Amino acid sequence: MNMPKAKQTGAKGERIAQRFLRRKGYTILETNWSSLVGELDIIAEKDGQLIFVEVKARRGADTEAALAGVTSAKRERMQKAVYQYLDQRELDWECAWRIDVIAVALDGADVARIAHVENAFDW
Repeated sequence: MNMPKAKQTGAKGERIAQRFLRRKGYTILETNWSSLVGELDIIAEKDGQLIFVEVKARRGADTEAALAGVTSAKRERMQKAVYQYLDQRELDWECAWRIDVIAVALDGADVARIAHVENAFDW
């Protein structure tokens, strides 16, 4: 069975984001963690801090369309998912964590442009 184009783009974007984070010294702990309230694309760690990463990938020349895909409803679902993850792992909500967004733009030649917004919900 073939995966729809949008799913293929999303999966490719997540692979690119994982490589990008590893090159920047992040340790990938989990990918595609899901619960009833939402999904966390990438859960990583760097310098003792948990980083929950939302990955948005779009076909196009720039990352703006991908960044625009992080709506207020998506932010709310993601925050709920983070708290559920922390509860499930029996981690204190006050531990060091943040939410990042990685936008990946894939042009016709599949050249990726990446925008990494750290602590994205403080935009």
